[in-house]
Amino acid sequence: MPVITLQYVDLEKLTGTDKETIIKKVPMIGADIERIEDEYIDIEFFPDRPDLYSVEGAARAMRGFLDIETGLSEYEVRPYKVSISVSQDILRIRPFLGCAVVRGVKFTSSSIKSLMDLQEDLHWGLGRNRKKVSVGVHDLSRVKPPFRYMAVDPGFKFVPLDYTEKMSMTEILEKHPKGKRFAHLVKGFDKYPIILDANDNVLSFPPIINGTLTSVTEDTTDLFIDVTGLGNAVYTTLNIVVTALAERDGEIEFVRVIRPDGEEIVLPDLEPETRYLTKTEVKSLLGMELPVEEIVKQLERMRFGAHAVDEETVEVNVPAYRADILHNYDLVEDIAKGYGYENIKVRIPQTYTAGKSHPISLLRSRVNEILVGLGYFEVMPFTLTSEKINFENMCRPKTDDVTYVLHPISEDQTMLRPTLLPNLLEILSLNQHRELPQKIFEFGEVVSSEITGQHLAAVSIHPQANFTEIYEVVDALMREMMLPYEVKESGDPAFLEGRRADVYVRGKKLGVFGEFHPAVITNFGLGYTVVGFELDLNDLIG
Repeated sequence: MPVITLQYVDLEKLTGTDKETIIKKVPMIGADIERIEDEYIDIEFFPDRPDLYSVEGAARAMRGFLDIETGLSEYEVRPYKVSISVSQDILRIRPFLGCAVVRGVKFTSSSIKSLMDLQEDLHWGLGRNRKKVSVGVHDLSRVKPPFRYMAVDPGFKFVPLDYTEKMSMTEILEKHPKGKRFAHLVKGFDKYPIILDANDNVLSFPPIINGTLTSVTEDTTDLFIDVTGLGNAVYTTLNIVVTALAERDGEIEFVRVIRPDGEEIVLPDLEPETRYLTKTEVKSLLGMELPVEEIVKQLERMRFGAHAVDEETVEVNVPAYRADILHNYDLVEDIAKGYGYENIKVRIPQTYTAGKSHPISLLRSRVNEILVGLGYFEVMPFTLTSEKINFENMCRPKTDDVTYVLHPISEDQTMLRPTLLPNLLEILSLNQHRELPQKIFEFGEVVSSEITGQHLAAVSIHPQANFTEIYEVVDALMREMMLPYEVKESGDPAFLEGRRADVYVRGKKLGVFGEFHPAVITNFGLGYTVVGFELDLNDLIG
């Protein structure tokens, strides 16, 4: 989750209250305080509230929560003076574009940093590391509209941000730090996106880097904002940025976006979404009946527009910058926050139930006790991994049972793990600064063909690690679990031939153990012998 740095000077000015009150109340709107310093506070906001990723957005929410200014925040949008045309060839590369102008902003070093931090946090939160959304913020005084959003050849040259010499777009992707980091987003295209002004000056090479010409400084007053991407999240992101700037008395101005077919769109669209919420829906989730007047009051505290339609129904106007309101349940959650969880009375359930330990928990406790007794430390890595870690690094062929993540946020987390050993070896590679021996294990979930199962795996690394050591560990584990077993020669390519074995229980293969192949050890950057085992425990649960 993003950690937002809020300067007290800004926060007190924008909220109209003192920092002590804010520090006391801000956790109640859905945030964790990371640290409190003399001049600022670091707050971790939930990922579903990107509108709070800036001091301006947080201050807007706090004004409502503290009853300083409640109800829907309304922003005037002035008629457009700037237009941008979209070319046909850009539609196959990065088709969505949102733009706006904000004038009369008075920047300081801290407000510029807040805007840049908001930009990067939106790249992460809504943009999936710039893949779905990327934001460009430009000093409008340095360029001349109308603008053009188009695709150009990779040899096109301009001066990228933080550089003084022109570079081709290909060179930017190969040499510029941002270019190298995000080059994969335009990989495979014969042309690249660019935004130009009327004099062919470059504003942006989305989603990679801005041109240095339009850098924002403390002298900047008028901004042109472009948001490009692959879907409608572009428009929500645009709304978050422009309304944050409007909180600093910036004047929002429409931009006319001209599509290739001649259709014209005027953005930003700050019209609120209308929803209808009933008392029954609120009661079914909160467990208590609130009068319509109370529901309206709490919605307004959370900066929604709200009024009673009748004694049962409330009309709710959802701000255009709220990306998290997908269902009426989300409105009820905000009502609970406004009402105060501490004010909801605790009730003992009327239905009597008797609980007991789940079979998986019982097996976990038993296995953990054995492995800890054998000198191993338990770890709990993520269940997301990548093909590189799971197959390539393990020298194993790809299998058809993998469950992939539909919209991964990084190349390191593209699939749900079907085995545990790759994660354990990855942990060893990240802890080479620790002294040896290192012995770790995990009892955890794996997913094969979209079915969740339970595996147990352990690894040991030190100069004297060998096949006999891990055989003894497996033997001790099976004996303590009172499982008669046998071993047979294994063909698992992750392990060294002649120093690997499969484990069978009642004629069924349960897992594998042995000494890892030197290629696997090299792939994970390890410098010592590593041994390990992995067992499928699904048949033992019950």
